[in-house]
Amino acid sequence: MSVEIHALVGPYALDALDDVERAAFERHLRECEPCRLEADDLRETAARLADGAWSVPPPGLRDNVLAAIGNTRQVSAPAARSARPVRRMWVAAAAAVVVAAGAAGAGAWTIQDQRVRRAEATAAQEARVRTILTAPDVVLREETLDSGGRVTVASSRLQDAGVIMLSADGAPAAGRVYQTWTIRAGTPSSAGALGEGQSTAVQVINGLPDANQVGVTVEAAPGATTPSAPLDALVELT
Repeated sequence: MSVEIHALVGPYALDALDDVERAAFERHLRECEPCRLEADDLRETAARLADGAWSVPPPGLRDNVLAAIGNTRQVSAPAARSARPVRRMWVAAAAAVVVAAGAAGAGAWTIQDQRVRRAEATAAQEARVRTILTAPDVVLREETLDSGGRVTVASSRLQDAGVIMLSADGAPAAGRVYQTWTIRAGTPSSAGALGEGQSTAVQVINGLPDANQVGVTVEAAPGATTPSAPLDALVELT
């Protein structure tokens, strides 16, 4: 048997061989007791390391393992006494692969978790909007935008909240954004600025029934601390 066939013991233990390589190595195992013992030992170690990390190996696992093998000097296993040093090398390799797989799994889980959280937040806001719009005391007011479009404000004292719905005919010029404001006793407070290129928005504003007015301006991105004059629209709430 060649030195190369002995070097496949690690990838075999990590299930990183293709069907042809696996068949050839399994024929070799029937003739090579040191490799057989080494493969059993490595498989047990890899299973302990990978416990809970992956239910299905990641698609790039085989390529990653074989790439690492290509950069690592391989040794043969001519006798049982040489098995321990080889085992230590492959335990380290197995650990590195499992750690990398775990990190990739954690990254994938984090991305999925973020998507779920965004979906949950969107669903919660939609439910809140429906609650306000269907409140028995809801009051709707609307004004046109000087730039084209309209802004609608729904306010409910029972919900102690309101909804600002902006629907412009188009987005402002490059570098400019729409921004909404609540105005109490003549003092404006930003309710939020849209992103560049955006022309529609639905905003839930807690405490809106206490405001006297809602204003809309066009500001330099990403938004202003005080509204620019003239306002694009002004909705009277009282």
